[in-house]
Amino acid sequence: MNKYIATIKVNGQSIKTTVFADSSIHAKLMLQYQFGIDCILSSPTLSTKEDLDQEPLKEIINRMKPIKPFKPLTPQQARIDVLKRQKEKAGKALDAERTRQKMAKDQKRIFNLSR
Repeated sequence: MNKYIATIKVNGQSIKTTVFADSSIHAKLMLQYQFGIDCILSSPTLSTKEDLDQEPLKEIINRMKPIKPFKPLTPQQARIDVLKRQKEKAGKALDAERTRQKMAKDQKRIFNLSR
């Protein structure tokens, strides 16, 4: 077993870690299995004596908080949420249209004054 160093992305943070594996590909596969396919920012490289300050993989795994699932909405609650979002969207569209009409009116007034 060799010691490999890789930079991975965990919860939006890039972390340099060490992993013990037989080869670079094996280390990469272990990291992808544990943290996801797109977690690796730099490919695993064989460690030297100078690389002693890297955090081991087991410590990162133990520090991670599990994802808490949330209860899905009932169809009635989902419908209410959709209607609320539509109401907000319509309100924003109304404000934008009023602003657009006011700007057009002001531009027309400026154009007529410049004649």
